[in-house]
Amino acid sequence: MTADHRAPLRHVAATFGVTAAGALWYVLWTVTGIGPATVSYLPLPLAAAGAAAAVLDLLRRAPLTPPAVRFWRLMLVAFGLVGAGYTVLAVAGFRDTSILPPMPLSAAALAGAGFLAAMWAMVRVPLGIAGAGERWRQWLDRAIAFLGCGTVLFHFGLAPVMTAATPWSAQTIVLLGLSRALAAGGITKVAYIRGGPIDRSALRLIGSTGLTGAVVALLLVHGGDAGSVADQAVVMPFAAVLGALAVRRQWQHAAAGRGRAGVWLPYLAVAAVDVPLIAVIPGELTTADRLVIAASVLVTGLVTVRQFVAFRENARLLADKRASQERLEHDATHDGLTGLPNRALFRQRLAAQLDRGDATVLLVDLDDFKRINDSLGHDVGDHLLIAVAAVLRRETGADGLPVRLGGDEFAVLVTDPTALGETIAQRVLDAFTGPLSEHRLLAHASVGIATASAGTPLDSLLRDADVAMYAAKQRGKANWVRYHDGMAQPVASHAQLGGELRRALDAGEFTVHYQPIIAIRTGRIVGVEALARWQHPTRGMISPAEFIPAAESTGLIVPLGRWVLRETCRQAAAWLAEFGSDALQKFGPNVSARQLHDPDFVSDVQSALADSGLPADRLVLELTESAVLRGPQVSRALFRLHALGVRLALDDFGTGESSLSLLRAFPAAIIKLDKSFVDGIELDPPGSPEADARQAVARAVVQLSLALGLDTVAEGIENAAQADRLIELGYSLGQGYHLARPMPATEMTQLLSTQRDLVSPS
Repeated sequence: MTADHRAPLRHVAATFGVTAAGALWYVLWTVTGIGPATVSYLPLPLAAAGAAAAVLDLLRRAPLTPPAVRFWRLMLVAFGLVGAGYTVLAVAGFRDTSILPPMPLSAAALAGAGFLAAMWAMVRVPLGIAGAGERWRQWLDRAIAFLGCGTVLFHFGLAPVMTAATPWSAQTIVLLGLSRALAAGGITKVAYIRGGPIDRSALRLIGSTGLTGAVVALLLVHGGDAGSVADQAVVMPFAAVLGALAVRRQWQHAAAGRGRAGVWLPYLAVAAVDVPLIAVIPGELTTADRLVIAASVLVTGLVTVRQFVAFRENARLLADKRASQERLEHDATHDGLTGLPNRALFRQRLAAQLDRGDATVLLVDLDDFKRINDSLGHDVGDHLLIAVAAVLRRETGADGLPVRLGGDEFAVLVTDPTALGETIAQRVLDAFTGPLSEHRLLAHASVGIATASAGTPLDSLLRDADVAMYAAKQRGKANWVRYHDGMAQPVASHAQLGGELRRALDAGEFTVHYQPIIAIRTGRIVGVEALARWQHPTRGMISPAEFIPAAESTGLIVPLGRWVLRETCRQAAAWLAEFGSDALQKFGPNVSARQLHDPDFVSDVQSALADSGLPADRLVLELTESAVLRGPQVSRALFRLHALGVRLALDDFGTGESSLSLLRAFPAAIIKLDKSFVDGIELDPPGSPEADARQAVARAVVQLSLALGLDTVAEGIENAAQADRLIELGYSLGQGYHLARPMPATEMTQLLSTQRDLVSPS
């Protein structure tokens, strides 16, 4: 429904016209004495009817919310009752032609009920208070304001009527009192309404209708009979005009905008209540004067309470603001997950320390953290970061400031000039030897240490520590390295190498070389290990020891390993087709830990076997112990591969802490004795501790394999004496430069051709 903003104007015009007519009649009556004085009783009921018609029109045609409808319905009742009461008075006036006939009790009751309805409408206007605390403060403020305003209106508007020489009827005094209560309540209510369904200006106009009672009282006391006629003909009908104007205001603004509450009103009330207090001091105190004094004392007491409440509230707000400021400062300088200082605070403290003197920094980077996040989820990774932060706090102690720079990268600023960075780094690494977090994860870290003298640029020191940290990773991780001059170039070369890996993969610069696995006694080739080789266009052949760590750190080991797997399967199928199914039994590409964590790895193996046609039992995936010990996801992948028929070889066996127990949970088919147990096995003097230990391990491995039904391959055989000694210990398969070096596929093809010719009947 669309409101017609012009519609209420006719009601304003009607009520104003009635009031103007009453004023005109009063002037004529005063000058000429025309007509009976009881005509003065007619304007108010007529004007009240006009105001009631305006409200009725508003309720029928304007879009109002339920609270607004409730308010204006009560105002309709109020105008109707007041109009009815003064209609009864007018009828009584025409029956008694005296200027001031007594007001009938029925008229007073109707008018009084009208005032009460208006007051109840004011009381029910919502204030928009948010909580109990604010509601309590509002009631205190409104009590102060109401008492202050009421005292002024009582002293100057009601007390003179009550103490007039000519006594006024109780009905008149009650109605005047109600009009002042309406005025005080309206002023107080409007001051604290911040917005809502009732327009503030409309409420202000309704409250102002009660102020007409003050004018009425003054005229009654000081104007005599003429004042009473003026009240009835001019002053009291003007209240209906204010009501019609309020309706028009509500019609134009169906919902009030938010405004600032009148926080000033209690203090204005204190000032206002002092006016009647000053007025009663010079003369003899009457009962009304004593009421004014009591009200002034009560208002002063309430204001004191309000000031105390305001003081406590301000103190709380200041405390909250300080706490909020401290939280903001803490959040701006600390990591939200671990609670450690963040990069911003770290740089600030480091800069200050470099201004004072030497500074030492440790950069701590978790090894293979991405693998944990990818395989176990970010929640598990977050718990690990929290545990790492706790380790750094504990192990750093009072020697330094641990911080989180971001991701899995942490730092320690050494703040104790007597503490050594190497000592702190070793304490941190030692703490990583046990399981961390509630998930009992094994994690390792690489630490770079750098020291700079006073005045050194902050970023230069951090760059040196970063270089040292990457050098620690190149040394096998779980290490610390201190920066020294000249260290940056190898690290930069390593980083550059990592950047070239993707290009090399796309350009087809990688090849696969194959190192034979030999039956030691007969020299027959029974299998091959597939090894990636990089033929760089300018640097020539790059050692796997150089590019494999770079591939691991960049994550390119996954696509590189996938390519080696597919190429090995393709070449193996070609050899079996050319030389027969008995030519080779094992084709073994190496698999990294990151490949095992790739969710598509098992699918990649299935795809490579299907595309090449290679039988699954001929494929041997060579895994290190560190790759196998990587959690439930890796274990599931290995058992899926085993179920496919793919064989698994445990490479570098004997070097890990859990080698023997691992065999109980890992579906291995082949064990490869690590080269460290073969080196020097032929040189150790019989009976020496070195010989006894080396041979004891080698003998234990082969016996364990026989007991478990596993094949055993001895790695790193460099000469015939080593081969002979291994035969004595029970080894039948071996691998090493003495038996055959890694070679391209073409050379391997020639070797297989020669072997076929040697065994073929002439």
